[in-house]
Order: sequence, then C-alpha cells, then structure tokens
Amino acid sequence: MPDTLTVPAAFNGPRESGNGGYAAGLLAAVAGEPAEVSLRSPVPLDRELDVVGEADGSVRMLDGETLVCEGRGLDGLELEIPEPVSVNEARRAMIAYRGLADGQFSHCFVCGRARDDSFNVFAGEVEGRGLVASTLIPPTWAEGEARQVRRELVWGVLDCPTYFATHMEGELSTAMLARISAEVLAPIEIGAEHVVIGWPIEVDGRKHHAGSALFSADGELLAAARALMIEPRGD
Repeated sequence: MPDTLTVPAAFNGPRESGNGGYAAGLLAAVAGEPAEVSLRSPVPLDRELDVVGEADGSVRMLDGETLVCEGRGLDGLELEIPEPVSVNEARRAMIAYRGLADGQFSHCFVCGRARDDSFNVFAGEVEGRGLVASTLIPPTWAEGEARQVRRELVWGVLDCPTYFATHMEGELSTAMLARISAEVLAPIEIGAEHVVIGWPIEVDGRKHHAGSALFSADGELLAAARALMIEPRGD
C-alpha cells in the first residue's frame, strides 16, 4: 500500500479540485477492483494525500485530518447495463452535448469544452434510447503499460457521463459525485475509437443515481460504473 497519493492539477474536474472519478480510481487501485469509493470533500490538486488502511479492509485518503475519500473492495458490480450504442450513433449524440463552454466544470479533463487536451467525452442524448453517449479516442498522454489507458483515467471517463444522463433535459443543476462503484474489465487501447454511455437509474430529490459503461467500437464491454451525485442544499 502506498503511503501517499497525488492528484495532478491536470486531472481536475471542477476548476480548483480533482475529478472525483479519477481520485476514486487511484484509491480503488489500493482497495482492489471492483471497488466502491465515497467522496467526502473536494479533492486537493498537486498535494500528497495520506493513504491509511483500516482493520476492516477499507482504505482512506486524507488531507491532513480532512477525509477526502474512502473505498472498499466489492465482490461484484451489481448493474444492469443497456445494449451498446454504435460508433455512428455516439458521434451523432455528441452534437447534443449539454456541457457549458464556461463555468465550474468547463475545464474538466474528461468533458470540458474549454480545454484542448481533454478526453472530449461529450455525452449527448441518443434519440429513442433514454441514455447519453460519446465516442472516446484515448490520447497518448493517457498511456500506461502496453499502450493501454491507465485505470484511474478510465474511472474518470466513467464519472462524467453519469451527470449528463440525469440532465438530458431541463436545467443543468449543480450535482457533485458522492459515490462511485466501478470495475475495469479489459484493457482500453490508446488511439482506438470507443463508445461511452450513461443512463439514469433514479432521481430522488437531491440524489441522482446513474450508470455508465465503456465499450469497444464493436460493442465489447470494457468497463462499467454506478454513481451517486448529490445536489447541494439550496441549489
């Protein structure tokens, strides 16, 4: 188990804090996948964060005395995954992407319109499917071993479409990732075109539940996640 983990500034979600999926993916590598990670406070950037193992097998990430996130391994990921979306459908759906060109999340490394080095995961509604989709072509900077995308980056990719899955229409309310459970099932190849989807599961007041999945161009399931996002009180 590493003593510390660091979220580089390049991997922000909101402008001043880390992408929740990315931070969760770092901790999941310690807890063991599939894993469930709960976000407890904004993720500091470019700072060593302490990693502490607990007697029950869970792990925590701390910024001094502040709990940033905590995770645990799962026996499996309980999630009903929709049929995949074709590459052409995903390309068309990106035209309907509702992400803003300016604002708190406009510089997110996964879905930010204001960055020229993002993953360009612009998940828009797929007509008649009740879900959102985007293509993904992982750039060379995402490379880990053997020309595969680093696993914590895959967790980041799975995070953002869940928000847009619960905001296919109506006002774009603020909702922050509170919990994500995910598993990377197979390697994701650098430079190859993939499809990412997100779908709503339930909206209960301020709580938004959604799923996401990453497929190869020919429909092979490569990774999946379930997320809980919470709107701040009074939003």
